[in-house]
Amino acid sequence: MLLRDALYTTAWFGLMTTVWFGWAQEAPLQRLRRPLVGGSIVGGLVAIGFGVLTALHWQDPSALESRYPLFGIVVGAEVVLAGLGALLLARTGRSRWMAWWVALVVAVHFLSLAWLLDGLSLAVLAVIEVVALIIAGSRMRDDTYPTSRFVGPIMGSTLLVYALVGGAATLIRISAA
Repeated sequence: MLLRDALYTTAWFGLMTTVWFGWAQEAPLQRLRRPLVGGSIVGGLVAIGFGVLTALHWQDPSALESRYPLFGIVVGAEVVLAGLGALLLARTGRSRWMAWWVALVVAVHFLSLAWLLDGLSLAVLAVIEVVALIIAGSRMRDDTYPTSRFVGPIMGSTLLVYALVGGAATLIRISAA
């Protein structure tokens, strides 16, 4: 993955860590309250730090330079898919599954990002998240809580680990240059 793309992805995943840990706080397990807040804070700090680094490297090349229209179409289609699925779930009385559905769309979305950004690690992340979501989904069938209770920590944790590991690797790459 090109440097600017790696920096931006790390910043974005830090921000999305806070979103998923925040959504998990809709109906959290009591024992996860503090870790969810702590993870949100760490994700926010990663977002800020790597956001600044992204800005400093904005003139660097990006794998998306010739693909911005395609990227927009792919992301737009995924947003529509997530929204339509959530609407269908709400209208059929299964709104507690919205977080799971959105998470699944997001996880699969990383496969297209892996191709667009030439980042194999994003495909690995996608597979890990999809498998975790399928397992979690099968275990939540008889539950009455919103799926965000379990999906938020799964997505937040995987995104935070990716951001921390990818961010460290990118910082090593910068310092070696």
